[in-house]
Formats: sequence, structure tokens, C-alpha cells
Amino acid sequence: MASSKPSYLIVGAGVFGISTAYHLIKKYPDRQVTIVDQDAWDADNRVAASWDWNKVVRADYDDIVYCQLALEAQDVFKEDPLWQPYFHESGIFWVCRSEYAQDVIDNYKKLGRAADLKAVSIEEAKKMFNGLFEDANYDGAKTVLVNKTSGWAEAGESLRAVTKWSLEKGVKYVTQKVEDLEFDNSGRCTGVKTEQGNTLSASHVILSTGAYTAKLLEQAAKKSGNNDLRAGGRIVAGGITTGMTTLDEKSYERFKDMPVGVQGYTAAYGPFIGSLPPTKDRELKWWGEKIFKNTHEVLPGRFVSAPPSGKDYNQWDVPGPLKLDITHANDVFYGKNGANWKMDKHRICWDAFTTSSDFIISPHAGAKGLYVATCGSFHGYKFFPVLGKYVIKMLEDDLTPELKEKWAWDRERPAPSLNPDWPRFEMADLMDRWPKARL
Repeated sequence: MASSKPSYLIVGAGVFGISTAYHLIKKYPDRQVTIVDQDAWDADNRVAASWDWNKVVRADYDDIVYCQLALEAQDVFKEDPLWQPYFHESGIFWVCRSEYAQDVIDNYKKLGRAADLKAVSIEEAKKMFNGLFEDANYDGAKTVLVNKTSGWAEAGESLRAVTKWSLEKGVKYVTQKVEDLEFDNSGRCTGVKTEQGNTLSASHVILSTGAYTAKLLEQAAKKSGNNDLRAGGRIVAGGITTGMTTLDEKSYERFKDMPVGVQGYTAAYGPFIGSLPPTKDRELKWWGEKIFKNTHEVLPGRFVSAPPSGKDYNQWDVPGPLKLDITHANDVFYGKNGANWKMDKHRICWDAFTTSSDFIISPHAGAKGLYVATCGSFHGYKFFPVLGKYVIKMLEDDLTPELKEKWAWDRERPAPSLNPDWPRFEMADLMDRWPKARL
């Protein structure tokens, strides 16, 4: 006889998927929890956006909901033995071209949260941290937000550690790529089918598939004939270029205690640019300013943005024009201080976006038994310790009305023009021409 206990099949082993498995097995140690992902959990190379050298951990949000959630997650990063080894409280240095700094400070006050954060003048900022950002670009900047309680985490290592812990507690991990969803005669989602021809089943199927989500749902809609499965304009896959340089010993000594650097811009200009402190291997990292789609025909007559279909999303095959984005990021942070640095690693990172940069943590309206927990919009990693807690609340219909609405599959969404981090380029266009006005 079939088990009366709920079972869970989580598609995708990034932070949404792994956090969900972690919290499920903690809360329900006797239930079946299975993760399926195209990459092994301990692989040296993965496509998940959260698999990376390092990611920012901050609660510096002008949206008070994410500020509160990020503070909750940051407490775990600082105090829980599973996460704590991977967190580095370096601080953050955020060049603001709007009222962002004051909005963040106000949110901390509203939440009753004490922290070493302040807004400083441009002239004062240039002298901080031994002048590391003296040559940064401050054009149009109003102030600089400095929060010494923010920082960064060793992203790939922490993802691997939490996955390992979850597997030891009973979570099952299947290394196969999902190509389709399975449905019963009533239209309920009962599981997935993999490219290897295997079927995995559960009472709850949770898509934490990031940039692959829209393509997967398109395939499922085509095969099942249920067009309500399609993501439509809800989810768009976007990519961004990251790059690293290996500092020499002298530069490393100067930069090893630096904060995370952020160049903040308005929606009229585009995404903020970032620079992360060097790792123990002396590798200093940037991300660029161009977020791009890769719209192509995934099925006859069906066009969606999805990562390249090559091995590992072709993430290491970074064309020259996109490498220039990292050169530009270096210049707007360090000027002459970084003029002679050689960029020795480049990677294209892919994630799923909504027009508002809000997550989707919601039942899928097109099929019973199907749930969506994804759309990190390049800011999901910092919530890693708590995402699964809220996914469980969604599964059990226990989210607050505010969060249920904010993360709903079907909701009113703002125009993408209001979102500075929306993918506003096509990858193919960036290969053919480079908008010189933006450099």
C-alpha cells in the first residue's frame, strides 16, 4: 500500500533546493525527501547559481521584508556551527546614487536591530579602509553606506557542507537531469522523468530549478498539453559575467581585510556592480554590470530565455566582450590600484529572475502537487539558511498573507523597467556589438 505520509521530490540542488531538503529532514526525519540534480553534490563544477567561489551575505535592503529575512539568515551564518565556518564578517562599502543608504538604516531601526552601519560622505569614504576605494567612481553618488556587520561566504563550500549534513540525516540524492514532469489522469503532478529514462515520484514535487525552470515548464506543457504550466513572463533566465584575479603577496596584504564593494545605480542605468574580498587563495572577484537573456527556440515555435545547452551551460566559455565587463568593474572600484591586475578566471553565472526580483515560493497554479521555489534574481544565496523554512510554510499553507502575496505564482508584477537588475540585454547582441556609451 502507498504510504500516507507526504513525500518530497526536490528538483535542483542550489540554495533553494538544499535549504528545503535541510529543513524538511530536520522537521520530518521519517519522511522521504529526495533531491535530483544534473550535477553531483560534491562535483568540482556545477551549474547552480549558488555554486560559486563566494557570495555576499548582507541585510542591506531597502525592502524591509528582505531586510528582516536576511537578518534572520545572517544570524544563522554567524552562530550555527554548520554555517559559521564559511562566513566572513568583512563589512560592506556601498556607493549609493539614491536614498538607499538612509532606507537601509531606517529599516534596521524599524526592526530594532543594532548594527555598526552608517552613511558617510564621499570624501570620508575615500579615506576609509586605508584608501582602498580612493580611485573608485563616485560620479552621481550621494553617499556611501558602510555596514561592518555585513560580509561574504564561501558559497560552494557551504552548499556542499549543508548538502552533506542533509544526506547524512536521510535525504536521498539522485544525479540525473530532469527533462519532463509526470502527471496522473487527473492532471496532478506525480513526479519527474529524467534524461536517463528514469521516473521519480512523490506527493510533492518542488521545482528549485533556477535558470532552467522556464525551459523545463515549456517542455512539460508541450508534452502534457497543459499550457497553464508555462512560466510565460513570470520567470526569465538571466546571466552575468564574473571574474577573478590572483593577487600577489604585496597586494593581498593590502586587500585581505577589505569589505565587499558595491557600486549602486538607479533603474535608469542598470545593475549594481560588486567586488568581493580575496579568498584564502588570494583570488579577488568581481561581477559585471550587464545582465543578459539568452532567448532562443527551445521547442518549435516556443521561445524562452534559458542558459546555453552545452555542458555546464558553457559557463566557462566567456567571450571577449563579456570579459571587458570585468575590466570595467575593476576600473570603477580600484582605478590605478588595479590597473596591472591580470584577470585569470571568468565565468557566466545563470539565475532565474522575476520583474520585481521577488522569489517565487508558491504552489504552481497549473497543476496540483507541483510547487515552485526559485527565482533568486542573483540575491538568493544570502537567505540560504532560512529559505527552506519558508518553503515548508508554503507547502503547509502557513505563510503570512504578505509573503504569500509577495512570492505568489500569479500576482501583479511591476514593469521590468523599474528593476535595475532585470536582464536588459540579449547575450547574442552583446557578442555583435558593445554599447560604448555604457563603458
